[in-house]
Amino acid sequence: MSRALTLHDVIAAGIALAAGLAVALLLRVILRRLGVRAARTRWGGDDIIVDVLRTLAPWSAVAVGAASAAAALPLSRQVGHTVSQVLTACVMLTATFTAARVISGLVRSVAQSRSGVGGSATIFVNITRIGVLAMGFLIVLETLGISIAPLLTALGVGGLAIALALKDTLANLFAGVHILVSKTVQPGDYIQLSSGEEGYVRDINWRITVVEELSNNLVIIPNAKLAGTNMTNCSRPEPMLTVTVQVGVGYDSDLEHVERVTNEVVESVMKDVDGAVPDHEPAVRFHTFGDSRIGFTVVLGVGEFSDQYRIKHEFIKRLHTRYRDEGIRIPAPARTVALQQKGEALIPHPRAPRDTVPDRPGTAG
Repeated sequence: MSRALTLHDVIAAGIALAAGLAVALLLRVILRRLGVRAARTRWGGDDIIVDVLRTLAPWSAVAVGAASAAAALPLSRQVGHTVSQVLTACVMLTATFTAARVISGLVRSVAQSRSGVGGSATIFVNITRIGVLAMGFLIVLETLGISIAPLLTALGVGGLAIALALKDTLANLFAGVHILVSKTVQPGDYIQLSSGEEGYVRDINWRITVVEELSNNLVIIPNAKLAGTNMTNCSRPEPMLTVTVQVGVGYDSDLEHVERVTNEVVESVMKDVDGAVPDHEPAVRFHTFGDSRIGFTVVLGVGEFSDQYRIKHEFIKRLHTRYRDEGIRIPAPARTVALQQKGEALIPHPRAPRDTVPDRPGTAG
């Protein structure tokens, strides 16, 4: 039998508990200052260590104080054992949540460093966090004396029913994992889908892929649909690409002079405009004898997909100004229309092109 509770026991228990709280507050202050100093260093390991201790150390001090207070009280052996188990479980839960946060943070850092982008693939982070929490809860149950064997058996039996009920969710989960592991798409890539959606991949989580369009709208795509559709990844194998601009000049133009002037404009754009490729070799290719012009293609180098609009904009402005200064004419399409009155013979214009088609009698083009 336990002895009677006395005032001395209460005071001793209160002092022990207060001491634990005081130590916890002191540790929080010390670790907060250490965290500020750790943030100034280049090594990231000290940040992780301080982050772990900032949560775990104060709660451990509180648990030790509560255990000392319980030991000072005249509790029975069974009650004392129960209190000890509860405090141990609390410390282990705190350690579990801390470990889940730290390990998921490490996984996030690794995912960012491998993809080389600011966005993160949260699907790996979520899987890691759930795995660590599940293991921690099982250890806590075992510590409390609760057998986890029946629980694992029940989970194994019910896993089939859960898999059938969450068939679509699991399909999206495994599709997301497959996309990331195969590295066909990573956060930060610019993709174009066969259904018409296109934009930057901002995140791939356990169910959906978030794509941000150039208009800043978000397109939400299920992972299974993304894995099963035709897709163009404009950022792989490398983000640099080439874009073409169609241009035409008059038949009276000196094509050697046109090519030389156009190449000079391309070189200036590649050196001056952000997002261009400075070492891109200018390319002008004539390809068509049109109705009123000779058509050719200009090839521009672009750092990434979204830069092409700014580069095309600047190139067309500079090319138009340079052609005007050099006297190079960009003709507009011209057609000759012949009118014929009813009962009157059509007399073609002597300069009319051979492919001119006269309108039907009584009509005007």
